[in-house]
Amino acid sequence: MRINSEIWDRLKEVATEQELPAKHILLREGEVSNSIFFIKTGCLRLCFNNDGKDVTFQFFFEKDAVSSIESFWADQPSMFSLETIESSTVLNVNKSDFHRIVNSSEDLKKQVEERIFQRLITYQKLFLSRIKEKPQERYEQLLADNPDIFNRVPQHYIASFLGITSVSLSRIRNRK
Repeated sequence: MRINSEIWDRLKEVATEQELPAKHILLREGEVSNSIFFIKTGCLRLCFNNDGKDVTFQFFFEKDAVSSIESFWADQPSMFSLETIESSTVLNVNKSDFHRIVNSSEDLKKQVEERIFQRLITYQKLFLSRIKEKPQERYEQLLADNPDIFNRVPQHYIASFLGITSVSLSRIRNRK
């Protein structure tokens, strides 16, 4: 969820800024999320454990907001872990402050709702791409959406995100 400047300014009033090292876990799979994070600098990933295998589900960069949505909204255990990939600065907003700020303005509420629907659409596209597209096509789409991703994200996370091995990703990259 990409945040516009009005929401960003309002949320900064109640946020706690955190400087985090790479590989810092903000939320563990199975915990209940009481925070939403707004990325000032850095890169984070959503990931989960699949029978002992670490699987990256999504990447987030500057000006993105991220939380375990099902956990944050419904007080359910998170299906994902949230981890920094590189040193990052995030604004941590707790659930009650987030709801208070959002509910203070119909315009803010509509903007947040729009961002949530955009994220739902992103998840639908990710889901369908895993079913319909070949790894080469998923790779090309990732590069089109985020051309500098290989400068910031380790190859094994990208391979996991694409649903392939690091060796397969190297082969795809070498075809170019």
